[in-house]
Order: sequence, then C-alpha cells, then structure tokens
Amino acid sequence: MSTPARNPTLPGDPPGGRRAVTVWCTGVAVYFVAVIFRTSLGVAGLDAADRFHVNASALSTFSILQLLVYAGMQIPVGLLVDRLGTKKVLSIGAVLFTAGQLGFAFSPSYGTALASRALLGCGDAMTFISVLRLGTRWFPARRGPLVAQLAGLVGMAGNLVSTLVIARLLHGIGWTAAFAGSALAGVVVLVLTLLFLKDHPEGYEPEPVAHQGAAYVRRQIAAAWREPGTRLGLWVHFTTQFPAMVFLLLWGMPFLVQAQGLSRATAGDLLTLVVLSNMVIGLVYGQIVARHHAARLPLALGTVGATATLWAATLAYPGAHAPMWLLVVLCTVLGACGPASMIGFDFARPANPPERQGTASGITNMGGFVASMTTLFAIGVLLDATGDHYGVAFSAVFVLQALGVSQILRLRGRAARRERERLVASRVETVHVPAA
Repeated sequence: MSTPARNPTLPGDPPGGRRAVTVWCTGVAVYFVAVIFRTSLGVAGLDAADRFHVNASALSTFSILQLLVYAGMQIPVGLLVDRLGTKKVLSIGAVLFTAGQLGFAFSPSYGTALASRALLGCGDAMTFISVLRLGTRWFPARRGPLVAQLAGLVGMAGNLVSTLVIARLLHGIGWTAAFAGSALAGVVVLVLTLLFLKDHPEGYEPEPVAHQGAAYVRRQIAAAWREPGTRLGLWVHFTTQFPAMVFLLLWGMPFLVQAQGLSRATAGDLLTLVVLSNMVIGLVYGQIVARHHAARLPLALGTVGATATLWAATLAYPGAHAPMWLLVVLCTVLGACGPASMIGFDFARPANPPERQGTASGITNMGGFVASMTTLFAIGVLLDATGDHYGVAFSAVFVLQALGVSQILRLRGRAARRERERLVASRVETVHVPAA
C-alpha cells in the first residue's frame, strides 16, 4: 500500500515568500553592480583607446581577457558554490570586482589596466551562478524560469546604468573619478551581503557532501557533462548571447559612431534601446517558458534567426550608412539575445540534481562568454586587417551562429528524451513512496 504523495513544500521545493525575495534581492544587487563594472568599458572604449594609445586589436584585448577569465572561472565557481555556499562566493566576488574597478581607475599603463580587468572578470565570474543558486534554494521549482529571467533583467539594468550614468560621468568628471567613484557601489553590496544574505531557508539545508578532493571535482564535472541537457544548455547560451554582448561590451559604440556616422549621444541612445528591449523581452520570455516548456527551443532558435537576419540587412545595406529605422530594429532584436541565453539554464537545470546545479550552471554559462570572447577577438583582428571595414569584421557573428545552431540541432533529441525519462521517474517516485 502506498502512502500519500509528499508535500510539495518540503525540502527540494522551498516555499518562497517575502524572506526569499529579500535574500534574493541582496544577491541580485551584487550581480547588478558586477554588470555595471563589466560593461563600463563598453561606453569607454574610445576613451580607453586614447588614454592608453592602443589600436582596435589591443582595445579588444581588454574585453577578451576579462571574458577569458570569466569563462575560465565558470566551472571552478560552480564547484565552489556547490561546496562553500552562495554567501562566501558572492563575498569573495564582490571584493575582487571592486578591487578590479578601482585598479582600472588608477591604471597608469595598458599593462596595469589589463591586470585590473582580469581581476574584475574573476570577481564578476562569481556572481551570476551564485544568484541562480539562490533562486533554486529559496523559490519553488516552478518559479525557476521566471526567477532566472528576472536575474538577467536586473543584470541588464546594470548595463543601463553603464550606458546612462558611467558614460556621462566619463565626460563630466573624467576617467579616474568616474571609475573610482563607481567602485564605491562594490563596497556597499559587499556590506549588504555580509549582513543580510543567507544560503537557504531554515529547514532546507542541503545534505552535506564529503570532500573527496580531485576525485570529487572530476566526478561533478563528468556527471554534469554527460547529461545532454547540460551540453544543450551550453550551446543555446553560446549561440544566443554573444551578438548583444559583443555589441554592448565593446564594439557597438565604435560601430555606430565610426561606421554609421552617428554622434556619441545618438549611439548611446541605441545602446540604451538594446538594454531596454532586453528587460521587456526578458519578462515575456520568462512567462512563456514558465507556462509552456516546449517553447524553449523555438524561442532560442527564433532569436538566433532574427538576429542573423537583422545583422545581414544592416551590414549589406547598399548606402553609405544604414537608415535609422533599421538600426533601431537591429538594436531592438539584439535585446532578445540575453533573455534567449537564459533559456540555456532551463535545459541544464532539470537535467541535474540539486547538488550539481552550480557545476551544471557553470558549464552552461561558459558558452556565451566563450563565443563573446572569440567574436571580440575576431572583430578586432579583422578591423585592423581590413582598415576598419566593419562589414567584414562583424561577419564573424554568422560563423559562430552557424556552429552553435548545428550543435543545438544535434543535441535536442537526446536532451528531450532524457528530460522525459527524468520526469516520468520523478512522478513515479513521488506517487509511490514506500510505507514506513
């Protein structure tokens, strides 16, 4: 005889509530500041080139190094979150990215500026996976897609601050004062984390995992990677995120000013449009995925197709400059890239048990940043090789999109079958609990 099904609010499916919102908002505040620091170079690219007397390839190295550190840290950070908990990892991250932003403010040379961006990237790498873990620890599983999209939305709000505030500070109070002043925000969120953040609700502590050194690390990574859903999540993230990331992080402002003949103010307005579009579309995508799980892949592939179409139309436009209406549509569609990349985590999450969520999220999160790093480098090299021909340089976008789509199509069937098997097994286990 079977006993009744377990209460859905027992450990493994936290109840949420006001306390959950408060703790989650504290963690998201750290991510918000990290994104401000990460994207501050996007509005300072031309200033950095003048300040450090570097060409396009050297300028792109700032963002490439930052993303290289970020991407390389994803799996170690995932393991650290699984091992140490969110509060410790977020606190370390806040210290590192604040030090990096402050160091960038006072860097006297290109080399020290590079080192500062690397330090910033290391701290930044510790934030998003930690915020995802907070969401899974404090909110019911059914809220997962929406909570993840909201986290991404807050990150884009940080990008908006860079576009609207940092850009104006740079041209108002100068490089050192703007970057040093913004570093104070890192101190504030560090204090908030130490005072208010908690890893999980009372009574929902995860089961302790015995430390087994390198063998434990290898097992965690191998088990997460074996899941087709983890690999599909990585490639969805890879294919969808990077066009907007490259545009906002570094090359959008030079492209709009130098290739399209716009003023810095108008170019800044278009970068702001990308961010605002991201925030609106993020809410829409989160609601759709939460209610219609089957919409995940169509949304991701549809975003890739729309992005490729608009980029092709802009780069191939026969006139000297693309018309403003086309640039507006391009920037609006680029706003969908961030929300679409969050769908990658909705493939990795159900494929892995709670004790592997940090590791799986780290693997997934590598995808878009590896693609962004590769594209940033390719664009910088092609600009120098072609005498700043942006049409040729930005064609690198299509190569990486084609690679990503091919991998998504290869993995989608296996991931879907595995997810169905897990769902059936979970339902059987919940309904038929053995009598005590």
